[in-house]
Order: sequence, then C-alpha cells, then structure tokens
Amino acid sequence: MREILGRRRRLLSRRNDGRPELISAALTFATEWQWPVLPGVAPDPRGRARCGCPDPECTVPGAHPFDPGLLAATTDARMVRWWWTNRPSAPIVLATGGKAPCAVSLPALAASHALALLDRRGMRLGPVIASPNRWALLVKPYSLQQLGELLYAKDFVPGSLRFHGEGGYVALPPSETGHGALRWERAPLPGSAAPWVPDVEAVVDAVVDALTRTGVSAPEF
Repeated sequence: MREILGRRRRLLSRRNDGRPELISAALTFATEWQWPVLPGVAPDPRGRARCGCPDPECTVPGAHPFDPGLLAATTDARMVRWWWTNRPSAPIVLATGGKAPCAVSLPALAASHALALLDRRGMRLGPVIASPNRWALLVKPYSLQQLGELLYAKDFVPGSLRFHGEGGYVALPPSETGHGALRWERAPLPGSAAPWVPDVEAVVDAVVDALTRTGVSAPEF
C-alpha cells in the first residue's frame, strides 16, 4: 500500500507542477485535434543547448524530428501511444501544413512587445507557443504561393521572422528542449475541438506593423 500511495503522490505532484504527461498531451493533439505529431530527437543529456542528433551545431536542439523522420507524423492513437511509451521524455513535434496549423515565429522579446500592442488593439490571436528564445503564433494552413505573394507585397519584413508551413514543424508544450521548456503564452481553449487559429495574412501584417511601431529590434537567431 505504501508503494501505491507513493506513486499516487508523485502523480499528484506532477499535476500540481502544471506539467501534464507528454503522452497525454500528444494524444490530445493527435486524436482530438487531428494534428499530426511525432517525437522529437530530444536534447543531449550531456549538456544544455545541445542536441541528441549527430549535428554538433544544431540550431533547434531537441526540437526537431530525427528518427522517425517528419513524414512519419501521424494522428493514429496507437502509434502515438507506442512512441511516448518507449520515449516518455521526447518532445512533441507538430508537422505543420496540410490540414494542421502552420506557424509564424520570432524572437521572444520582440514577440512579447508585439503581442502587447496587438492586445491593446483588440486583435484576436490563436494559440501562441513560447520558448525562452522564440515564440510561435499558430495560423491557418497556407501555401508557398500564398506566402510568397504576401511577402512580396510588403515593403519590409524582419529577417528574424520564420515561417513554418507545409513540410515544416514546431515543437509543442509541454516539451523540454535544449533551449528550455515550452509553454503556452496563449493557451488553447479547453474542449475537444481543434483550437481556432487566424489567417497568416492578419498575423504577418499585425506583427510587422507592431515591430515597426514599437521599434523593438528582432535579432537573427
């Protein structure tokens, strides 16, 4: 009985820390929201900001697919459960595009100023993923042609903006990466339906305008 109670205390402690089990989060994304996911490579335990992949200069340590590759992303509950049963600490990676959300990301400081300005304007945003160095705003799926036309029409687009479209990926909370833990800066509303996300045009227009007006530099990283 003591062993059972001890296990129960550990589970309760994990819930109180606000860190739901990765397998539960992965199953929610895949089965309830129909977002294709797969496990990330995970950070290298030998050192912070290092990746477990063979690239010693990996720029997204732990936060990208490796084995299996990106094409293996799935919404199948059995596959997701098998992956995270065998790799319980693996980051959750979303394959962007198709029927899944895409994303626009930018450095964290610039993103925090931009979101504050957008809030004052009353703009509706969808979920926002925050890591210690970058934030990612989820948007509706877009094509490369749509993105190209959008950027071509702009006089200025900060070089630090990154676009995660078809064939891309982003890591999802509550993953732990080489750059630190991921969290929801704007959490999806609870419920079984996939979260609402805005059009990419609205987000890019608003973010570029906000960065220009606030004068916040957005360095390349």
